[in-house]
Amino acid sequence: MEDASGFLVSLVFGLGPLIGGIILVTFSLGFSMPHPLLTGVASGIAFRLAAWRPVQLLMSSKMGLFTTLFLLIGGSLVYHAATSNILRVFNRKRSSANVITSSSGLSLSVLTMQSLLACGAVFLHAYAEGLALGVAARKAYGLGRYMVLPASLHGLPRGAAAASCVYGATDSWRGALAAAALTGFAAPSAAISAILAKIDYNGLDYWMVIACGALIPSFGRVFRRSLRLDMRKSIVGLLIGIAFASVCLMSTRFICLHTPYCNSAPEAVT
Repeated sequence: MEDASGFLVSLVFGLGPLIGGIILVTFSLGFSMPHPLLTGVASGIAFRLAAWRPVQLLMSSKMGLFTTLFLLIGGSLVYHAATSNILRVFNRKRSSANVITSSSGLSLSVLTMQSLLACGAVFLHAYAEGLALGVAARKAYGLGRYMVLPASLHGLPRGAAAASCVYGATDSWRGALAAAALTGFAAPSAAISAILAKIDYNGLDYWMVIACGALIPSFGRVFRRSLRLDMRKSIVGLLIGIAFASVCLMSTRFICLHTPYCNSAPEAVT
């Protein structure tokens, strides 16, 4: 019964990123947000997500400064290695200044490729957190009804970051929603894996910090390109993204303090 409850709860963990993507696309279409602003928003959200858990671990003395920095740097190196492998599939022949052409004839702009790789880092971050959510789901009260709201709020920024990054690069709202939906798939799949494997929380913080490290270079590269297009709008977007992510994450913390959710697994989302 415990596993069944956790399985049902895990299915809703993907709602947050999808809702975040819908909110982002709605605002983008309604206010005709320029691409540098969108990219700045995505980068601000990503940088806030990258800092959230490591700072918590340092402030609570659950992880030392050296260990945290080592894992963050390791995550950055893993991202660069993965990027190199993906780009190696292409011949690195450019049919124009901004297009990479593969041996199969598939052409992708450099900006689009960078955005997709940034979304991959968001997916990795969501998967790492999904493992912790899976541990919490197995212990959740009342079929985990208290977990739905905080888990969804915690996922909002990731979906918005993925959607904003893709929309800013491709100008496709369908592609942006698809990116948010795929990001939302990470947490449920990880949570179900954690439930089936019956893992506990030990060691998951290390993976979480590594995933946070992957966010920094991925969105750093995209943000640098955005700065060259329009510095002012990019910085404004960065601040908006940081503020949006902070509100969502702090709201999650507030809800956890006023509901029984954190009694089941306080480390999972807060």
